[in-house]
Amino acid sequence: MADQSISTEERIALYNKLVASHPNAERKGDTVPYTSLNGNMYSYLSKDGFLALRLVAADREVFLEKYKTTLVQAYGIIQKEYVTVPDSLLKNTDELKPYFDLSYQYVSSLKPKAATKGKNKN
Repeated sequence: MADQSISTEERIALYNKLVASHPNAERKGDTVPYTSLNGNMYSYLSKDGFLALRLVAADREVFLEKYKTTLVQAYGIIQKEYVTVPDSLLKNTDELKPYFDLSYQYVSSLKPKAATKGKNKN
């Protein structure tokens, strides 16, 4: 699915650059880099090497049409709120940033998820 001409290190560097472009975004995760707000994930770099971005329905439809991409399919299911970001777009932080910002804006409107047992922030 992912372009093999982009190394894992370059892909992570591009993702880090994108996350750094938003003043309130914080990259988390070691094996699967991701961003979340109030317990709601809004982007992640999959083990298969593609970037997934969570968008509200209207933005998702525009994105899917404009970039001729698909909803994310992972672990045998379709993640209906996540789009697969083409590698050509991952390489273009300036063009991708507005969608990353929309993704952050979307999750900031969601109700915070309750903390799960055994996962303390201490």
